[in-house]
Amino acid sequence: MDYAALSVRIRAAPFHQWLELELESANADGVILGMKWRDELVSRADPPIMHGGIVAALIDVAGLYAVLAAGGAVRSTAYLHVDYHKSVPPGPVKVKSKVIRIGRTLSVADTVLYGATPAPLASGRGGYVA
Repeated sequence: MDYAALSVRIRAAPFHQWLELELESANADGVILGMKWRDELVSRADPPIMHGGIVAALIDVAGLYAVLAAGGAVRSTAYLHVDYHKSVPPGPVKVKSKVIRIGRTLSVADTVLYGATPAPLASGRGGYVA
């Protein structure tokens, strides 16, 4: 699926609209999604950090769109493993995902979430059912 089609698709989902996701790049090698910080994402107020469920959702969505960008088909997420390396502080985030395998029934993508620094804040691997 090309960038234009992915961009339309990501804006069509209400949850993605609520997250205010931006598709920054998409090609057969993977995708990069961006998201601005909003106070609704906070799970701990002092100091503020992003809720782990939002982090996991970003990793899941980016993996799914990486599979679609590589030409794979996706009906649902089969599994998702997330490693939380550091708390995600206020500020925009980038989620970079690359496809590990496009399969007939299951595709796999690896994803890393970054904040303002180049150090990964979280990473994960998802399997997506065709």
